[in-house]
Amino acid sequence: MFTNNTEVMAAALGPGPMVPAVFRVQRTKKETSDTFTMELLPEEGPQEFAFAPGQFNMLYAFGVGEVPISISGDPARRSVVVHTTRDVGPVTSALRRLKPGEGLGIRGPYGTGWPAAEARGADVVIAAGGIGLAPLRPVLYQILAARQHYGKVVLLYGTRTPADILFRRELEQWRSRFDLEVCVTVDRAVGSWAGMVGVVTKLIPRAPFDPHSTIAMICGPEVMMRFTVQELEGRGVATENIYVSLERNMKCAVSFCGHCQFGPAFVCKDGPVFRYDRIQPLMAVREV
Repeated sequence: MFTNNTEVMAAALGPGPMVPAVFRVQRTKKETSDTFTMELLPEEGPQEFAFAPGQFNMLYAFGVGEVPISISGDPARRSVVVHTTRDVGPVTSALRRLKPGEGLGIRGPYGTGWPAAEARGADVVIAAGGIGLAPLRPVLYQILAARQHYGKVVLLYGTRTPADILFRRELEQWRSRFDLEVCVTVDRAVGSWAGMVGVVTKLIPRAPFDPHSTIAMICGPEVMMRFTVQELEGRGVATENIYVSLERNMKCAVSFCGHCQFGPAFVCKDGPVFRYDRIQPLMAVREV
């Protein structure tokens, strides 16, 4: 009896990095008009899913395609995988339509994480723009779980309008803490909004942190990140103490296809979290 060599190789190599594991939707929560959070459980039954805050998964809507989405859940809660994303294309639209019990594929986690360990003993500034709060939420969970090991912790969050604010209930809980400074601003005040108005960079001059002992973590649109870095530098924060997250067009997530190449780096392998001084020249190049 002859054996198929392809079958032998497949058995020896296992499923490989391109084969997703099947997860089932436990529940989907509407965050804003176009943003939603999914809680996912592995099809094979209860098991731990460990990840570093800042890492991402490739989410596969069967028959439609894959997208890279940062993990937005609590890293201490390993029984469920949480993703928050915006409905902006065919894949995310398909994911949004999934009902509890329906399946999707997950590959990951991939990439580098936020420098929570390096920030111990320092003040921490977390600056988020729009949906950029989702990739930063896990590191805030992590820092608050070990709050005694950090100096001042400041969350600066900006959105387009009050209707675009994510995680409203948690923001209210965080604002009630005495060991966390939370500042929220919107570009346009509508309705009964009585809070800050303006871009997130306007919050930096008044934020309570020691710039000479601060680690900053930033996620949002690239233009927002560039101006936030400039404001932090103006306050005296060293560029090597500033970290940003870049989510670019990824297809393989294992630095093979080249879709996420960023100069000499690959976002899937070398990021998505980068120390700003290492990528600063590339952020100013339009074609990159």
